[in-house]
Amino acid sequence: MGHYIANLRDIEFCLFDLLEREEILGKSIYKDLDRETAMGMLEEVKRMAENDLAASFVDGDQQKVKFDPATGNATLPESFKKSYKTFMDNEWWRLDAPVELGGTAVPPSIRWAIAEMVLGSNPAIHIYASGTAFAHVAYVFGTEKQKKIAKLMIDKQWGATMMLTEPDAGSDVGAGRSKAIKQVDGTWHITGTKRFITSGDSDLTENIIHFVLARPEGAVAGTKGLDLYMIPKFMFDFDTGKLGKRNGVYVTKLEHKMGLNVSTTCEMNLGEKEPAVGYLLGEVHEGIAQMFKVIEYARMMVGSKAIATLSAGYQQALAYAKTRVQGPDLTVAKDKNSPRVEIIKHPDVRRSLMTQKSYSEGMRALVLYTATIQDAFALAQAEGADQGKIDDLHLVNDLLLPIVKGYGSEKSWTLLGTESLQTFGGSGFTTDWPLEQYVRDAKIDTLYEGTTAIQGLDFFFRKIVRDRGRSITIVGKEILKFASSGGNLVEEKKVLLKALEDVQAMIGHMVGMAMSSQEEPKELYKVGLNTSRLLMATGDLIIAWLLLRQADIAQNKLADAGRDTEFYNGKIASAKFFVRSVLPHISLERAVVESETGEIMNIAEAAF
Repeated sequence: MGHYIANLRDIEFCLFDLLEREEILGKSIYKDLDRETAMGMLEEVKRMAENDLAASFVDGDQQKVKFDPATGNATLPESFKKSYKTFMDNEWWRLDAPVELGGTAVPPSIRWAIAEMVLGSNPAIHIYASGTAFAHVAYVFGTEKQKKIAKLMIDKQWGATMMLTEPDAGSDVGAGRSKAIKQVDGTWHITGTKRFITSGDSDLTENIIHFVLARPEGAVAGTKGLDLYMIPKFMFDFDTGKLGKRNGVYVTKLEHKMGLNVSTTCEMNLGEKEPAVGYLLGEVHEGIAQMFKVIEYARMMVGSKAIATLSAGYQQALAYAKTRVQGPDLTVAKDKNSPRVEIIKHPDVRRSLMTQKSYSEGMRALVLYTATIQDAFALAQAEGADQGKIDDLHLVNDLLLPIVKGYGSEKSWTLLGTESLQTFGGSGFTTDWPLEQYVRDAKIDTLYEGTTAIQGLDFFFRKIVRDRGRSITIVGKEILKFASSGGNLVEEKKVLLKALEDVQAMIGHMVGMAMSSQEEPKELYKVGLNTSRLLMATGDLIIAWLLLRQADIAQNKLADAGRDTEFYNGKIASAKFFVRSVLPHISLERAVVESETGEIMNIAEAAF
C-alpha cells in the first residue's frame, strides 16, 4: 500500500447522487457504459492508484531526473518507469483517444473522476501520459496526412509537450519571439527558445511530438500572429512510424524545482544545432484558437491535480488525528491526571479537519460538476441540439475553468500547508510523512497554465465582461433556484442567498468601474485590484451551493441510510460548517470591492 488513499465513496456520491450521471449512461454516444461498468473502472483505478502508481511517488521525488547536457536526454527512475508502464499497459490512455483510433467513449465526468485518483497518487504519471490528449488535438485539427501523426502517437504511445512560454515573454504569450520559415516541401523551420516546458524529454517513449507556438515570417504582432506547429524529437515515416534522424529540438537545461521533481521541466532550443522541422497544424493560421483547446484540458488537469492532492492530504491528516494521542480533553485539562486523548478530540483539530473535508469534497464536486457541463456539451453536439444550448454550455464551461484551476489550486495549496501538514505538528515538516511533498508538489498548480492572478483577470474580463454576463447569469439562476427552494437546511439556504447577492453586487460594481474606465482609464486599476478577490468569492459561493445540494440529498437519505449513516451525517455537517464559517466573509469582500479607491496604484515604487 502506497501513500495514497482514494475517496471513492465520495466520488461515487458526487457522480450518481449529486450529479445523476446514470441519466446519460447507456444512451447516445455513451450507450456502451452503465453505472456498474463505470464503477468497475473506478474501483480498478483505485486499486492501481493506491498500489502500483503510488509505489514510486517518493522515489520519483528523491531520485529525480538524470539529465545529460551533452545529448539533451533525460532519464527517469526505474521505479517510476514501472508505475508508468502499469498505467499504459492497462490502457487507461484510451479514455483520451479518439474513438476512431481505438479510444473509449467515456463521459468527461467519469474520465475526470478517474483522473483524480491518478493525479492524487502520482501526478507525473498523468502528465507524461498526456500524449494521447495531444494526439486527439492533432486528429481533430490536423490535415488528413497529419491525422497519421495522431494515429502513430496513439499506436506507439509517443509523448507530447505544449511549448508556449519563452524566457523574455513569460505569460505574455503574444510577445513570443520564436519564428517559423516555410520550406519548399511544405514543412517549416522553427527557431527560438522555450522555457518551463513540461515533459520536454524523458526515456518513457521513443519519440515526442512538441506542439509549439511560433510566428511565421510576415505575421502580425501579438497572439493573433502565432501559429501552432508539431515538431517531432525524431523525424519518422508517416506510414510506418519508423524513426529517422534527430530533429533540431533539444533540451538545454533541466529546471531545478522545489517539487514535482520526477516531471522534467525543461528549457528547450529550436533550430540552433540543426533545423527544427515542423508541420503547421491543419495548414491554417489559427494557432491560439487551436492551442486553447490544449490549454482548456491543461487547466482542468491542473485544478484536478491540486484538488486530488488536497483530498489525499486530508485523508492522511484524518488517519493521523485518529491515532495520535496528545494532551487531555479540553474540559478536564486542569486535572493533571486526566487521560491523554487522540488529537481528533481537540476542538481546533476538529475545526481544521472539517475545513479540509468541506473544501476537498466541495472542490471535488466543482471539478465533476464542470465535467458534467462537458458531458452535456458533447451530447448536445452529437445529437444536433439547438445552437443556443450548445453555445450556453460552451460559455458555462469556459466560466468554470478558471475557478477549477485558479480557485482550486490556490485553496488546495494553502490548505495543504496551513491545515493538512499542520495536523501532524513537527512531524509534518519531516519526510517521514508525505505531506511535505504534497505541499511542494502542489505549489506549481497555482503557477501552471497561468497564475492565480491571470485566472482572476481571465475570469472577469473574458468570462464575464466579454459574454455580457451570460454564463454567470446561467449559474446564478441555478444557485438562486436552489437557495429559494425551501425544504431542508432553510437557514443555510438563506445564507447562501445572501452570498449570491454579495457576489452579484461585486460583479455589478466592478463592471461599473470597467465602464467608467472608458472616460477615466485609471478606473481600470480598481478592477484589477479585485479580480482575484472576485474569483475566490465566486469559488466559495459555488462550493457552498454544491455542498448544500449534497447535504440536501444526504438529509433525504438518512432514514434508510444503514451503514452509510455517518457518511451522510458528515455531508450535512461539512455543508453547515462551510456555510457558517466561510460564506460570511463574502460580505466583507464585497465591502472591500465597493470601497476600493485604487490609491495603491499612486504609491511610488520606492515606498514598497
